[in-house]
Amino acid sequence: MARHTVTTAALAATAALLLTACGGGDDRSPDDIKGADSGPNDSPSAAASASARSEGPELSLPKDVDLVFDFGKPSDAKHAAALADAQNYLRAMYHGIVAQDPDDPAYGYYSGGQAAQYVKSQIQASVKGGWTPSGTEKYYDEDVTTLSDGKRTLVTFCSNQSKIFSKDIKSGKVNRTEESLSSYLKFRLLMLPPSGSSQVWKAQVSEVISKAKECRV
Repeated sequence: MARHTVTTAALAATAALLLTACGGGDDRSPDDIKGADSGPNDSPSAAASASARSEGPELSLPKDVDLVFDFGKPSDAKHAAALADAQNYLRAMYHGIVAQDPDDPAYGYYSGGQAAQYVKSQIQASVKGGWTPSGTEKYYDEDVTTLSDGKRTLVTFCSNQSKIFSKDIKSGKVNRTEESLSSYLKFRLLMLPPSGSSQVWKAQVSEVISKAKECRV
């Protein structure tokens, strides 16, 4: 895992967010979001219990939703903590979508600023569309770097959504799609260290790049 330093400006310059609905096909409609300048394989239940802080919110997901994190554990303690809570940020997003609750407290525990707004907009989109996720999403090729201020951390990784789909809540029908370049995403999360009484790293900026060719392996 990388230990090099990147600048905050470099992150901010690329933070044009793309929202994507679950599914592997080409029918997703990304929307730009601004706000970058505001300040080992797991089952869903096992991953949540292993990685979440004991005082943290409930992150369990239904049996038909599996988030697989194919990550190694960084030797640097701060990098390991930032990576673990980046995972919890994604679990919290899915928890809110499954709960159909745009104000679900789980994602607020692991995020703030634009990153929290990103999750809220994803949940709102699922509520409006009447869908919930179903299937398996795999995350891999993680990289953890320290920003030039020596405190904030940039966590990046790939996502394969070719096996996770949207499911109509009323009918229960799973809208399956074929694998394509649109199945692959690149995540860049700006993680802030614990402050005050908090013991978690929080995502402050969430950049999601669609059709990530480097992730199609």
